[in-house]
Amino acid sequence: ASFSSSNLPFLEGSLLNNFVSQPSRNTQNLHTSSNMVMVSETPRTFAFVFGLASGHINPSFPVARKLVELGHKVHYLSREQQRVPIEDTGATFHSDIELLPELYENREADTFGAQQALCKELGLEKENPMLAMMKTRTIGSELMVPGVIRFLRSIHCDVVMYDALQNMEAPYACHYLGIPAVSLITLAGPGAFTRTMEEFFAACGLSPSVLREAQMNYQPHLDSIKRLNETYGLQLPPVQGLDPLGKLDIFGSNYTYMNLVTTCESLQDPMTQEMRAAYEESGALFEAVGPLLDKAGAQRAAGHRVKEAAIDAEGKKPKAAGIADLLAQIEEAKRIGRPVVYVSMGTMITGDSPFAGWHSKISDGRGQERGLTGRQLCQSVWGGAFDALGKFDDASSEKGPLLVVSLGPQQNPLGNLVAPANAICLPVIPQVDVLRAGIDLFVTHGGQNSFMEAMSYATPLVVCPGFGDQVVNAQKAVTLGVGSKVDRPNPELGLEDEAAAKYRLEVAAAAKRVLGDTSCKAKAQACADDIRSAGGVERAAQVMLEACAQKKSDKELNLIAEKLVNLRSDPLALQKERSAATAGA
Repeated sequence: ASFSSSNLPFLEGSLLNNFVSQPSRNTQNLHTSSNMVMVSETPRTFAFVFGLASGHINPSFPVARKLVELGHKVHYLSREQQRVPIEDTGATFHSDIELLPELYENREADTFGAQQALCKELGLEKENPMLAMMKTRTIGSELMVPGVIRFLRSIHCDVVMYDALQNMEAPYACHYLGIPAVSLITLAGPGAFTRTMEEFFAACGLSPSVLREAQMNYQPHLDSIKRLNETYGLQLPPVQGLDPLGKLDIFGSNYTYMNLVTTCESLQDPMTQEMRAAYEESGALFEAVGPLLDKAGAQRAAGHRVKEAAIDAEGKKPKAAGIADLLAQIEEAKRIGRPVVYVSMGTMITGDSPFAGWHSKISDGRGQERGLTGRQLCQSVWGGAFDALGKFDDASSEKGPLLVVSLGPQQNPLGNLVAPANAICLPVIPQVDVLRAGIDLFVTHGGQNSFMEAMSYATPLVVCPGFGDQVVNAQKAVTLGVGSKVDRPNPELGLEDEAAAKYRLEVAAAAKRVLGDTSCKAKAQACADDIRSAGGVERAAQVMLEACAQKKSDKELNLIAEKLVNLRSDPLALQKERSAATAGA
């Protein structure tokens, strides 16, 4: 099947058939009514392993909260920036920086910084950053496995939930320890990985064939694969995530008990025949549980900076807006007939990711950056919303729509933009609470969580995608008839300001158009009705409890423990020896 932008597979067929993925096994028998959450007589201990990506960790919070409410213990291995929402669930926070010294000791104490240090140690600092990351990612995972094993053993873990997009070290450790693992996929099913990876690699100026060749021929990567397989009993192939494109070995039954997908069956992206056959052979199981929505007033991971806790203009760590006051303003606007429009460009573009953040551009086919930065993109979107719907004098502010704008963690994010009098602009907005209140339009980057949360509450969309799955979700909004899209401009060098001005006009026009189109609301409501049939938070919690039965016995775990002699190894030792020998020669 072709996944080119001009021939997306969901452009044909009926609404319900467009997005039906065919998972590697029929999961119909796995669906259980949402009121049948299992209550285990024995309290269990669960570990949640997630990194810094807010969009990946947010859907895990209501599942953790549900398990805690049922009397179980939950421990998170994550980053300091996520401590507040983690502890809000009743779970215990553990710092991965502190517990994974094999990776972080004597390297910069953040994911990108440590990875960059690793690249420098291996002489890759001048390569394309994405190419270097694909060469060293397995080495980084290998460095994290010993610490994850120590962590899981220290809490006497029964089951692990992990971020399917970032934390490969978790299922590796679970396989070794005999602990069941459950992945959380915050894309539109396993089929979404193909298109998402195509988009992401293209934005970095790379092709899958170049990355495949790099992995096949980079000896430190191959050495790492060999050590992982021999040390932990894994069966990892030399090429990761590229044969076929988007297929991840960690989803197979050898590593993961169940893969939970945060969409419903009808909105999943289809898999290619090759990928479907590969997952069938691996025994992978996927279950679409729908968006995992937290309770009203729950803390949520927001925009952040990778190298430090997110700060606002006063240099303080931002807190979620006073939810009661904000929701009261929304309710009052609705009461008097004012439309409510919410604008958010997500956490990645407003953050400082080196690949897709505030200062980043996309890359052309030659690896050269071009187009708008994340800052220019966000400010153009905000400016378009202000132009279309803003009221710039206090006297008329209550006559126009109420604009609620999430700005993210950067200092002075608006730059030279002036917010209109009818806009509430804050670093952090409680997104699910705002959508739950019932708004008229969501201007969004189109990330998977934002897309599904909007559909859950029948909210029409204007999607302004940045990269990856956001591009697919933008087209999906148009195909479903729930809104419009404004594609990211990609101007030649020197034409950025002109492109940004044109983009701002297009965003303004789209916001006016969708806000006045009642058919978008009706079609979004149809999606909301379909989403309700998914199991949601209670089904996800039930899967975690069911997985407890798959844990190895205490006798088996004791035998494994006897083999844990010295897990604080140095996976770079062989490379260092090889380099020393070469230098000596």
